[in-house]
Amino acid sequence: MTETSLPQDPALSAAVLEIESHVAQAGWDQPARLYALVDTARIIAEQPEFAAEAGLDASADAGSFTPVEQEGLPDQQLEESLQVIEWPPEVAGCAAVVERLVLPPGVDAEIPDDPEAAEKFAREHPLRQEVRIVAGVTREGATYCALRLRAHDDAQSVVDGTELVPGLIDLLRSTFQVVE
Repeated sequence: MTETSLPQDPALSAAVLEIESHVAQAGWDQPARLYALVDTARIIAEQPEFAAEAGLDASADAGSFTPVEQEGLPDQQLEESLQVIEWPPEVAGCAAVVERLVLPPGVDAEIPDDPEAAEKFAREHPLRQEVRIVAGVTREGATYCALRLRAHDDAQSVVDGTELVPGLIDLLRSTFQVVE
């Protein structure tokens, strides 16, 4: 990890890595997921019964986020859904999980302009890599990401840092911008 990729918010980095580990247990070829990140202390104070059922403990979870998976996402690319999502004030951050194909930089010029042709090109390219991306942001602007390649599917090979997927981070940040 470089100096610039150190976590700005340890609670966010812990939540992103927790989500990545949880999703990894379900294996690959999973749908996109979206999580609200709620201050654990807030849940314990405002919803003690739920906190007790979830095993949340005030002493162990001070300064942490509890990921709450959002169900019922529209049947479209998550990136499209994020363009219309707004979070209530209780949500301190959010995180998204997507699986994507990535190609080496040297083939950029070969990728067709047509989206369907580009998707086919990526699926069939011999140097493609499948990657699971978990990206998170806080309302205050902190970011953190974790990436796992299918070819290196173990916890020790997860790459993490603050700005690994800038496009997805920007979309997540936009869910906290107030539209007037």
